[in-house]
Parts: sequence; C-alpha cells; structure tokens
Amino acid sequence: MSVNGGNATHKSIDYMTDSRPIAAGDNTPGCKKRDPILVAENVTRSFGGINAVDVEYLEIPRHKITALIGPNGAGKTTLFNLLTGFDMPNSGKWQFEGNSLAGVSSYKVARMGMVRTFQLTKVMGKLTVMENMRLGASNQVGERLSKALFKGIWGGQEKQITAQADVLLEKFKLDAKKDDYAASLSGGQRKLLEMARSLMVKPKLVMLDEPMAGVNPALTQSLLDHIKNLKSEGMTVLFVEHDMHMVRHIADWVVVMAEGKIVAEGPPGDVMKDPAVIDAYLGAHHDVDLGDAEGIKELEAELEADEGSIVGTENAGIIAVDAVAPELKSEPPRTDPETPGRHSKEAE
Repeated sequence: MSVNGGNATHKSIDYMTDSRPIAAGDNTPGCKKRDPILVAENVTRSFGGINAVDVEYLEIPRHKITALIGPNGAGKTTLFNLLTGFDMPNSGKWQFEGNSLAGVSSYKVARMGMVRTFQLTKVMGKLTVMENMRLGASNQVGERLSKALFKGIWGGQEKQITAQADVLLEKFKLDAKKDDYAASLSGGQRKLLEMARSLMVKPKLVMLDEPMAGVNPALTQSLLDHIKNLKSEGMTVLFVEHDMHMVRHIADWVVVMAEGKIVAEGPPGDVMKDPAVIDAYLGAHHDVDLGDAEGIKELEAELEADEGSIVGTENAGIIAVDAVAPELKSEPPRTDPETPGRHSKEAE
C-alpha cells in the first residue's frame, strides 16, 4: 500500500476499513479529532463588512474523506482559498501537519503536500495533456534559468516525471489523450486532468472544490472511484459538494458551513438529520433527512404547496433533479400566468 505523509504506525492500517472513531469526543461543531492533519483557529475573512468566513475552530481528520457542505454563499470556497494561500484572512491561524501556513504563498503550500483543485478547472488549454501533467511536478531542476539551457542536467529528471505522469494518466483513463491539447477535453475530462495533475506533487491532503460540478453523469462514477482511491492510498481528502447523496456515499466525515460559521460536524448519516443542517438549507422544514431519497421527494411535494417556496422557479435551491420523483421529472411544469415559473395551484 502506498502511503503519502503517513508515519510508520500508519502503514499497517487499511484506511478503507478503519472504523476507529474520528472525533476525540462528542460530534459538535469544532470538535477535536483523533488524528488531525489540518487545524484552523479563529480564521475570519470579511468583504465590505460581510463576514464571509468566521471559523472559530476546525480540524480535518487524517486519512479520511471529509465533505464540506453548506448553502450557496456559506463561505466554503473562500475558506479553501484562505487555507491554501490564494487569499489572506483578516485574522486567524492554521497549521498543516504542525507547520503554520499563515502568510505562506500558495505554491509553497502545494510543495508542502497540500494541493487543491478549482470549481472552474485551471488546465492550460494551449498545452498538451502531458505538458499539463509535467507542470504539476515540484522541485524541477530545469525550472531554474541558470540550468534550463542544459538538457543534460534536467533531462533525466524529466524522464522520471514523464513516467510518473504516464502512470497517472493511465489510471485516470486519459493516456489516449496525452498528446492532445487540454482545450480539446470535455469538462469532465478536464476535472480528471486537474485531479491527476494535483497528484504529481505526491500530496498528503487533496482539496477538491466541487469536483462533480458540470461533469457528465457518465464520468461521475469514475470521479467518485478516484476520490475513494486517494483515501486507499493513504491521502486525506477534503471536498466541497452540494449533492447530498454523493456526500453520503463517499464521505467519512461532514462539516457544515452556514453564513461563514461551522454549524455542525459528524458522520454523514447523523449530520443530514441535524436540525441545524436542515435549517441552514431549508429553513423551517426540520423533519427531512437530506440524505434520504424518499424524504427529498416528500419535501418536494410539500414545498410546491408552500407559497413562500422557491421550488418550481429558476432558483430551485439544492434539491437535485435525481432526487425528485420520476413522475415529477417527466411532467413539464405548469405555470401560473401571474407568477412565471410557479406551479399553478388551480391547474392542480
């Protein structure tokens, strides 16, 4: 088993079947973890007087898949940006494997083994897939101007990097595309390329910002398998996601943000029944389990009859199409002439 960043005591552990408790105590917001890899304390970020992030305390468990969820505008991506050096907080401190990251540049954070992907992919479209992969490797001798002109100095290292990239591209089923320009890839393939490229630095913590956003359903299962494989190889995963069923399927631990704060933490099954989580997403509808398909279907019907509901409008919220009953998906919405986009109660 390949272990990135683990010590000798971790090598005998099967991370896929490890059932030891994640939290050191009760599953409360900001609870201590048995073995944290990332610790953030009093991290805040404001924009024009609005507190986008106000995290009092957060620990991310090592060798686990942690989902960071919350409604739009909760501060999830902003927190990602702060932790990885892409933005500066107004206050706070955070540590990765005991090393302070305050004021550390994003590229140095990546070299330390903490890498991230983006909701909108950042592949280099005018470079080939292989060239994108090579860019992901760190500590390349040929990047120094004084040695770049002498291939004899860096040629051997580039062969090793290319071999490493070949292995990853084959694993992500992109090997047939390695000589194609990255701009020719589909949205899902770009997500795969960005994830594969992030592994070129042999990271300890991989942070994925909405890895399923805009991905063709045919590639969704492939992405899920790759995320689980990261855990099996000893890496830690922290990802942002809105699809509750996907979160329940692969996450070991869930952290919930609302209005910049951590409002709940725990195993997926427990968190999705937490009234604070339901309230953060759905307001007063506290009796719904967000991870249960039947509960979502019942909620869909209930909200359609609610005058204050946005269901049936273009701002339909987090309820995924896949969670809606088949008969609702196949039937075109009927609209009230006075309220475009709303279901007509008279027609029903």
